[in-house]
Amino acid sequence: MNHAVFFHAGCPVCVAAEQQVAQALDPSRYEVEVVHLGERSDRVAEAESLGVQSVPALVIDGQPFHINFGAPLSALK
Repeated sequence: MNHAVFFHAGCPVCVAAEQQVAQALDPSRYEVEVVHLGERSDRVAEAESLGVQSVPALVIDGQPFHINFGAPLSALK
């Protein structure tokens, strides 16, 4: 099973994107972990190391996909 991480900050754009991601990814193919960086600031460095520049962003198998511009990671530090 492939691993995906959805990073977000809890803003309305992020929440809407999270709902879309949940519907779009086939649960038999992807295990999706949702990380609210506003609540888990300890994971900001991890998001950066994966190439995330802003949230919401989805990382699938190490490849970041920026969905919409909600907030830069620098705002979450």
